[in-house]
Amino acid sequence: MRDTFRDAMTRHGAPASTLTDNAMVFTTRLAGGKDGRNRLETELRRLGIVQKNSRPNHPTTCGKVERFQQTMKAWLRHQPDQPSTIAELQQLCDRFADIYNHHRPHRSLPHQATPVVSYTTRPKASPGDRSDDTHFRVRHDRVADGGSVTLRVNGQLHHIGVGRHHTGTRIVMLIADLDIRIIHATTGEVLRHLTLDPDRRYHGTGTPQAPQPRQQQPPEP
Repeated sequence: MRDTFRDAMTRHGAPASTLTDNAMVFTTRLAGGKDGRNRLETELRRLGIVQKNSRPNHPTTCGKVERFQQTMKAWLRHQPDQPSTIAELQQLCDRFADIYNHHRPHRSLPHQATPVVSYTTRPKASPGDRSDDTHFRVRHDRVADGGSVTLRVNGQLHHIGVGRHHTGTRIVMLIADLDIRIIHATTGEVLRHLTLDPDRRYHGTGTPQAPQPRQQQPPEP
């Protein structure tokens, strides 16, 4: 979804806000936010675009796009040559979008203008500043075998090393965007504090591995 949104911005520019339903590709808020923001949410925050979501079980909030889809489906059903492949279906969808936006008058618009006329003649709102929109969350977990814990950021799973000697330890993770604190759940000791690099999947402790003792070779007979 993030890549699709980027393609749309390339063609139309960045909006001031978005409005979607609560599908997981758009937002993780109904999942309790335990996995943090997904890729689209992270991208919108980075660009300063306000993200708006409809209330659960309230589809009329997104009624305009629902009506658009209904019109498109009716138009597709009435085409004499029905598509047999995804590529043929895409060609029909592109043709409908051109007709809908550039040629079909809309009774809801002044002078029954087309959507492209209304869009190009009106001033555009632009993204703002969301730098203070920090996403806080708390995770309760246990250090896994091998001495690491996992954390999902921007839709990607990351492994953070804590130390093999902490295997099985119950920990609390305090997360503020990419600032991570891993705390011993019993003693309150800070076991690890780092700024997570979203381009790295594994974040080691930086402690060098102890050299393994060399096995003695049996003497030659």
